[in-house]
Amino acid sequence: MQAYVVGGAVRDELLGLPVQDHDWVVVGATPEDMIAKGFRPVGKDFPVFLHPETHEEYALARTERKTAPGYHGFVFHTAPDVKLEDDLIRRDLTINAMARAEDGTIVDPYGGLQDLQDRVFRHVSPAFAEDPVRILRLARFAARFPEFTVAGTTLALMRQMVEAGEVDALVPERVWQELSRGLMEQKPSRMLAVLRDCGALARILPELDALWGVPQPPLHHPEVDTGVHMMLVIDYAAEQGYDLPVRFAALMHDLGKGSTPPEHWPKHHGHEGMGPRLITELSKRLRVPTGCRDLAVMTAREHGNVSRALDLRPNTIVTLFERCDAFRKPDRFAQMLLASECDARGRGDERHEMRSRAYPQAPYLLRALDAARGVNAGEVAARHAENRERIPEAVHAARVSAVKAALGDVRD
Repeated sequence: MQAYVVGGAVRDELLGLPVQDHDWVVVGATPEDMIAKGFRPVGKDFPVFLHPETHEEYALARTERKTAPGYHGFVFHTAPDVKLEDDLIRRDLTINAMARAEDGTIVDPYGGLQDLQDRVFRHVSPAFAEDPVRILRLARFAARFPEFTVAGTTLALMRQMVEAGEVDALVPERVWQELSRGLMEQKPSRMLAVLRDCGALARILPELDALWGVPQPPLHHPEVDTGVHMMLVIDYAAEQGYDLPVRFAALMHDLGKGSTPPEHWPKHHGHEGMGPRLITELSKRLRVPTGCRDLAVMTAREHGNVSRALDLRPNTIVTLFERCDAFRKPDRFAQMLLASECDARGRGDERHEMRSRAYPQAPYLLRALDAARGVNAGEVAARHAENRERIPEAVHAARVSAVKAALGDVRD
């Protein structure tokens, strides 16, 4: 009976990165052996056990066989005679198919060390094609390790999987799980680029894939291509360390531009009105959490108004607050401003002046919101108790006056 640390823990240790959890593979043992040593069984599909002291996961070495389409169609086999190499060969990438023995020795039967040195994602065996989730995982790894490239043979295999319809078998929850994790990595645009290169993006997020090749006015968008702009925007959100709802809103903010008729290019008048419907449909299909969906819809609808904030009249600003439910949810409104700022920053390229140019719209609107929220709506309502139908109008007017005073605006 021998235990080995496997997978991501070995990879990250070799890269000099911090390791949070260790996964172990046990060779030469039965479930009864593990239980006799105090391990607690937790696996459903195959034998996995928790260490009695560290509570880390120990799985018996296993082989697997594809029996049906999708990623649920596998039969697993465990036995004391299953070798470590038999277990490692079923893994996705060579850099994840290494093991470390208890004496520190690295077991590398499939060239993971060389690929780690060369910064290459390479599949371990043709069995990679049996699990479509591996396409999503590789794309997520590309966002985590942006300096890595995909081996040509692996990219070709991924394209074959897409053409064979394997990606179509993915359940929405798993797509969202991998997508959301990838958005939280170092450079989310790499995930999107990999998915697009193999054709998977057009299958799982066709609304997003439609943005590439759609031009924008060069004066405002030196990068021109809408898909390129979106990648710059989401990477800027990642650089700032923003949370998932803001990053998803940044990803979705220009979705409506993919619906602009080509004869109107490079202009996209009205794209803010088309985006919310597309985001709502996409979110329903992928089971996107409500908070992410609502912020994305709001950002798509309002980011144009935010960019013009300094030119908006106080009455228009208060109406914007009302439309965004900002009086009840000021934190969400502030998140929308962050996503809108990402839109303003993600232009040209990573060295473009727009990344460092002043962005006064956010503090301007937040100052106005603080002033409007300072109005005591109860007192205003009490003054109109005898004419209750006028209360909403009176509260709105009081907030407009407060915004005028706060912004030093003398316009009607």
